Amino acid sequence: MAGPVNRSSYRERNTTADRALDILGMFTDDRPVVSGIEVATALGVAKSTAYRYLQSLVTNRFLEEAPGGGFRLGLRVLELARVARRSYGLTEVALPALNRLADSVHETVLLTRRVGDLVVCLDRAESQTHRVRISYERGMTLPINAGASALVLLAWSPPEEAEALLRATELRRFTPATLTDVDAILARLRQIRADGYSVTRSELDHDVLGVAAPVFGDGQSVVAAVSVAAVSSRTSQVAERTIVQQVRATAAEIGDLVRTVQS
Repeated sequence: MAGPVNRSSYRERNTTADRALDILGMFTDDRPVVSGIEVATALGVAKSTAYRYLQSLVTNRFLEEAPGGGFRLGLRVLELARVARRSYGLTEVALPALNRLADSVHETVLLTRRVGDLVVCLDRAESQTHRVRISYERGMTLPINAGASALVLLAWSPPEEAEALLRATELRRFTPATLTDVDAILARLRQIRADGYSVTRSELDHDVLGVAAPVFGDGQSVVAAVSVAAVSSRTSQVAERTIVQQVRATAAEIGDLVRTVQS
């Protein structure tokens, strides 16, 4: 949950834009609605001033009044999120291939990208046959050590960069199977790079099998990862091998499209 803003910082950051951004930054998964009093307390301003900022954000559709009181994020935020995903140049190119993969394996398919020590979900495609409940929604970020796509995205980084990043990052444990030991993760990354793909079981969500493969851009740099999330207990070894093959083929297809667009 977001805490109070450091009030002394307003001697340097005292613009309306700064305060509007601070208000938007108060929203989290645990706090989807904020009240005017919470905003006034966080910013250290009078309630009348807080409501003036809030009404400006409502007028510009960044916020809207929540049915039960308070304020929630507005449609303009959703519009910007869509534009942001497309600005990476990956979503629009990749989506048809992601949909075909979801239809083929009958599972949820994700397109992810690494940004520093976080992994961002750029897009997802849903199967109409099976739908596994997973933590990854569009725009959501997760730490670098959790799940098949995160490990794939890190495996093709220079080893010294990967190690420095892991040692400087708080490695969260989501399930008993989540890797948090740096040396163990580095060994796992070497194996993933040798195999060309990653398979995880219950490392991010319980009873979820993750299969991921890298998407290569120009110069063989990894620009994204394609992954499938399936219920582990209902996925046979034969089905798992088939998913691995199809994930790798889809990642290669998207990579070809990306390189064509970039050339």
